[in-house]
Amino acid sequence: MIRKYIRTWWRDSVEATGEVALLLWDLVRSIFRDRFDVNLFMAQAARIGVDSLPVVSVTSLFVGMVLALQTGYSFKNVFNEPLFVGTVVGFSILKELGPVLTAIVVSGRIGASIAAELGTMKVTEQIDALYTLGTNPIRYLGVPRFLAAFLMLPVLTIYADCIGIMGGYLISITKLGIPSTVYWDDILNNIQTDVMIHGLLKTFAFAAIVATTACYMGFTTQGGAEGVGRATTRAVVVSMVLILISDYFVSALLVAFGIG
Repeated sequence: MIRKYIRTWWRDSVEATGEVALLLWDLVRSIFRDRFDVNLFMAQAARIGVDSLPVVSVTSLFVGMVLALQTGYSFKNVFNEPLFVGTVVGFSILKELGPVLTAIVVSGRIGASIAAELGTMKVTEQIDALYTLGTNPIRYLGVPRFLAAFLMLPVLTIYADCIGIMGGYLISITKLGIPSTVYWDDILNNIQTDVMIHGLLKTFAFAAIVATTACYMGFTTQGGAEGVGRATTRAVVVSMVLILISDYFVSALLVAFGIG
């Protein structure tokens, strides 16, 4: 019984991986070969970028605050002084926490929305109607969402990095008694440009994961309203897991090339 389940799971996983790879290829090819709806792209960019600012702001602010608080008190117990708080906050947010948490927030908010929207269109046969009208659904529906996520997630990450560092700054001067000049000197003197580039490059991989997974789950939805719910849940869960897994491999690749 267990062996049969493992074989079934392995077969389904391999098939899904191949289908996702083909979908990603179609999305990328359509960006360069076909024209897409610019208005739909702008609407998706606004939804992914502007509408995500509040939740990204709250998440990044408190992550930076708690990171500074924990770092300051930990170093104070060891060195009797809250040393290098700005360095730790800057490194942690720019290289890991900023890109990863922003991608997870976007996958929960936008990935679920894309999967639910496309899934609803799938079960109500609106996508089949596009084929009947001679319109490629991947070009018309998938490309604007993929391109918007690919371009807006790095922008959101830069914003999240700034908010997170400011959160650490607020705790440093109010709770830890660190002079503002010391905090900013730690960041400006100890953090190099390649650290920021390292974190920013990872966001493009995360954006591709979120958009492709959400589109795939939406385009392959079956089973009516219940199927839309399952597709939405799978899109969020799979995206988050793949973000965390790919974070290691992308980081290792960038380090191997001397970036960060």
